Amino acid sequence: MRLSGRNLRCVRGGREVFSALDFSVSSGEALTVLGPNGSGKTSLLRLIAGLLVPADGAIALNGGEAELSVSEQAHYLGHRDALKPALSVLENLSFWRDFLGGEMQDARQCLAAVALDHATDLPAAYLSAGQRRRLSIARLLAVRRPVWLLDEPTSALDAAGQELFVGLMRQHLGRGGIIIAATHLPLGIEAGELRMRGPA
Repeated sequence: MRLSGRNLRCVRGGREVFSALDFSVSSGEALTVLGPNGSGKTSLLRLIAGLLVPADGAIALNGGEAELSVSEQAHYLGHRDALKPALSVLENLSFWRDFLGGEMQDARQCLAAVALDHATDLPAAYLSAGQRRRLSIARLLAVRRPVWLLDEPTSALDAAGQELFVGLMRQHLGRGGIIIAATHLPLGIEAGELRMRGPA
């Protein structure tokens, strides 16, 4: 499987964020997107996730499910943790698992994998920032998709949480998955680099 972008151009709010951008990443590989604030790291992930439309160029996933779009084969983990505060930890994860569909995993096992099995009945409003991030990471496990698009994925995680996430990323890559991560910090896994220029 190979995820690639060719001659990508992104325009937001009438301003060109980047242009003539190419990338390619294959099964079992990770790519880190580096650059200063405003250089287009998040915009690139949102283009791949189908949340933005490129002004030019194309994104393709060769070797994936032909009848599914790239966005239907990718998880996007953004800056903000998409959680309902009034729902419990288990209810939040079950909602996302049911909403996303596809090959589902046991929600309780996914929570155990991110060390949240002790908090299944706790309302998400009571979670710390690091626990909320772990719950968002559990969503990556609840429904298997080959592409993980991660925007500052280790934000709010303590050292133990970062180590746990490194292990989960390695497992995903070991199963032939692909990771593209926009980050200012080292991911803790071997990865190629795509450097974005700063705003003009």
